[in-house]
Amino acid sequence: MTEEDASAETLASKIDRLFQIVRRPGDQRERYSNEEVAKACREVTGESFSATYLWQLRTGRRDNPTKRHLEALAHFFQVPPAYFFNDEQGAAITQELELLGALRDAGVRNVALRAVNLSPASLETISDVIDAIARREADRKNPPQPD
Repeated sequence: MTEEDASAETLASKIDRLFQIVRRPGDQRERYSNEEVAKACREVTGESFSATYLWQLRTGRRDNPTKRHLEALAHFFQVPPAYFFNDEQGAAITQELELLGALRDAGVRNVALRAVNLSPASLETISDVIDAIARREADRKNPPQPD
């Protein structure tokens, strides 16, 4: 996702991304439920915050939460509130979240750890190889259509 794409994101997509990437401590496969997050947000704000309301925010059916609700969500998911309020910072946080999500995969983590001690030139070579493989896989998934 480019920085420009992230700045054009909806509130719903930002909230949903938190659910997709941030997982329970100790069990990186299990996602949080709407009810778990809503309950934690109620405890932080002292205000009404139901699982249904959270689902509505995640799906875009509601799009005007209070500042306190967004701050409670930021607190729960351990991201700065700026994730919701500042497009530039939100884009940077989105990139960090996507990296954390990718590192959850053991294969990606293994490659990243092995690359730590490589020279900048070697890292560039690896990056070029990954780009070439990604293009090849994309071509396989979407073969050119005959005219």
